[in-house]
Amino acid sequence: MVVITAGRLSLSSVVQQIAVEHVLVLVYASSMESQVNLKQMALSEKLRLMEALWAELCAREEEVPMPDWHRTVLDERERQINKDEAAFVDWETAKERIRKRVS
Repeated sequence: MVVITAGRLSLSSVVQQIAVEHVLVLVYASSMESQVNLKQMALSEKLRLMEALWAELCAREEEVPMPDWHRTVLDERERQINKDEAAFVDWETAKERIRKRVS
């Protein structure tokens, strides 16, 4: 269940809720509440909702917890870039490598 309350985002039991057949999104605007069945939403509506959630998360980046291992990986990658030890590939090559790994 995703709850948006007066500009604040609270994710509760998202993983469990996604597995439920009829996932509901509760949207709170001021004191008004409405429910939307995700199964009935058009793809364009789902994408707009997802983009709105992502924008809200990005606006509050410092509030999104980052595990220590993730900070370690990012620091190491930044070190490699700064020392010209990093190798980059174009997006098409990266996608092909990922496809081969997961196939």
